[in-house]
Amino acid sequence: MERGKMAEAESLETAAEHERILREIESTDTACIGPTLRSVYDGEEHGRFMEKLETRIRNHDREIEKMCNFHYQGFVDSITELLKVRGEAQKLKNQVTDTNRKLQHEGKELVIAMEELKQCRLQQRNISATVDKLMLCLPVLEMYSKLRDQMKTKRHYPALKTLEHLEHTYLPQVSHYRFCKVMVDNIPKLREEIKDVSMSDLKDFLESIRKHSDKIGETAMKQAQQQRNLDNIVLQQPRIGSKRKSKKDTYIIFDTEIESTSPKSEQDSGILDVEDEEDDEEGARETFENYYRKQRRKQARLVLQPPSNMHETLDGYRKYFNQIVGFFVVEDHILHTTQGLVNRAYIDELWEMALSKTIAALRTHSSYCSDPNLVLDLKNLIVLFADTLQVYGFPVNQLFDMLLEIRDQYSETLLKKWAGIFRNILDSDNYSPIPVTSEEVYKKVVGQFPFQDIELEKQPFPKKFPFSEFVPKVYNQIKEFIYACLKFSEDLHLSSTEVDDMIRKSTNLLLTRTLSNSLQNVIKRKNIGLTELVQIIINTTHLEKSCKYLEEFITNITNVLPETVHTTKLYGTTTFKDARHAAEEEIYTNLNQKIDQFLQLADYDWMTGDLDNKASDYLVDLIAFLRSTFAVFTHLPGKVAQTACMSACKHLATSLMQLLLEAEVRQLTLGALQQFNLDVRECEQFARSGPVPGFQEDTLQLAFIDLRQLLDLFIQWDWSTYLADYGQPNCKYLRVNPVTALTLLEKMKDTSRKNNMFAQFRKNERDKQKLIDTVAKQLRGLISSHHS
Repeated sequence: MERGKMAEAESLETAAEHERILREIESTDTACIGPTLRSVYDGEEHGRFMEKLETRIRNHDREIEKMCNFHYQGFVDSITELLKVRGEAQKLKNQVTDTNRKLQHEGKELVIAMEELKQCRLQQRNISATVDKLMLCLPVLEMYSKLRDQMKTKRHYPALKTLEHLEHTYLPQVSHYRFCKVMVDNIPKLREEIKDVSMSDLKDFLESIRKHSDKIGETAMKQAQQQRNLDNIVLQQPRIGSKRKSKKDTYIIFDTEIESTSPKSEQDSGILDVEDEEDDEEGARETFENYYRKQRRKQARLVLQPPSNMHETLDGYRKYFNQIVGFFVVEDHILHTTQGLVNRAYIDELWEMALSKTIAALRTHSSYCSDPNLVLDLKNLIVLFADTLQVYGFPVNQLFDMLLEIRDQYSETLLKKWAGIFRNILDSDNYSPIPVTSEEVYKKVVGQFPFQDIELEKQPFPKKFPFSEFVPKVYNQIKEFIYACLKFSEDLHLSSTEVDDMIRKSTNLLLTRTLSNSLQNVIKRKNIGLTELVQIIINTTHLEKSCKYLEEFITNITNVLPETVHTTKLYGTTTFKDARHAAEEEIYTNLNQKIDQFLQLADYDWMTGDLDNKASDYLVDLIAFLRSTFAVFTHLPGKVAQTACMSACKHLATSLMQLLLEAEVRQLTLGALQQFNLDVRECEQFARSGPVPGFQEDTLQLAFIDLRQLLDLFIQWDWSTYLADYGQPNCKYLRVNPVTALTLLEKMKDTSRKNNMFAQFRKNERDKQKLIDTVAKQLRGLISSHHS
């Protein structure tokens, strides 16, 4: 039963699949039917599929037959109707042919009449055209006759104008007539003749202005300089009026130069009129414009090419500027006295090119200048150059922008110069207070440097200033630097605020970079002594106090109050503080190096059992050196002297501890430890004596507290107290580290074993060794518990 059901299900699936394949064959192109048929033969029921396919074909054949039977009668009716229409079409064709033949016959007379009307109108149009052409020819003949008369009378410039009208206005209208050929053939000859004469005059003119450009420029710049000086003297007149006057005067000079070089035959209109008249003739104008502008561009390139050694002297720059000014004065004069030869667009383009090349040349050559005086003179010359050209309407803002760049270079050259000045001042200073023996000398120093000290004023002569000579010298050189910066800002059309900002920024560079580096170099010298370092600290302290006077000095010369918004502050205080701190650090380092040198002389006998009852010689000498050194620190600020003293004591204590614990000391005796204790007591005595005032009681002794507690522990052998109180805040031996104690104890234990090798059977020695082992074990326990 179940098997039958399964067979029936499979049969249904096969039938459905065959039905799908048949639909796909019916709806798919013939080219794509191969995969479908392959799927049939891949199966096992292709026989049954063939039966279904034959059945499907028979069904389609029956449907086709039914459709053909249904439409057959309509097809027969359509053929019958078509045969009936054929006769009617033939009748219509015959009627159209007859109608066309009648129309052609009846319209023949009308066509003949239209041809006659066409000929009449053509004749009328030809007569009108002939009259118009004759009217065009009459002005041409009149203009040509006028041109011939002008050429005979050698009036070339009116002839050019006539030639222009004739060639461009009249002849193009009648050029196809043969009688115009003679005119056309003669016009090029006439034009060439006029061009040759005019071109010769133009070349002479170009050569003349080339030769005289530098003189014209020199005269223009002199006029601008004289007018500027006059403006500064007389009531500060408006700058515009002075510029106009200078321009007029320069034109007079220019016209004089032209008159001396112009051809005498051109007295009716002058050489510039030649160019002006040429502008009226289109072809000649283009030729003359192109030639003139091409030659002037060549001259401009030669003028704008600076000599290779221009940066060596100011005269080189002056000659360069004279040529440029003369060139553009001529161009401006031609622009305002002629029409068409040059225009504003051409001059602006030429000026833009010249301005960029000039600025590039100045940037390159000014970068070679290492003398600030030459840079300053160059700046004044550039300002005069810009003012002169501004008179003639040329924009010169880029030149003033470039001057701001040169200002930065000027500042750098000043900084280099003052670096050498500061170096010489610091190298030549004796780093000793300035002695004064009279009131005159005292006032001279006070006049150079703002210093007030009532107590010093009350002292009788001779007396000493606290600072050395480099203080007033450096202060005055800073003021000289400020004056030098101010000179550059003149005539740059800057506001007072901008000048003040420029001076302050440059001064800050001088202080923070140049002077700071000079001071640092002096401080870092290998051979500098403590006395010099102390004097440097005193000097920088007084220079720091003088910074407010420098602020006032800048305010007085710029008239800009320090309270003004965005006013740059001087960084002199920071500079001198940094130098002072560097000197202080150098003092601390120097002191520590001296202490190390004394400690190298230490020669302890760690195995001795004898006690000298006095401190070691090297330590006595070291203490004496420290006392004499700190006596020099009386003029230093209190904190500096105290810090130096505390630093020296801490370094001494640390070095002594390292000396006691160093690995080379493998064994030591109690006697050696007691001798070391005497040296530490000497250090403590030095600390209690107050070598530098200002310390609170026992503060300086705290530097040796680690050594003191360690030595007391071993000398008194107070291990029970140490071990019992360890970790308590009020412990007697709070500063003793168990690791340090264990290290020192191991050295004493090794000594005890070595010296008592044959006495180990004595009860006291055995007990002592046993005690050392017990203490060492407990110390290791403390160390391990602390780490855990």
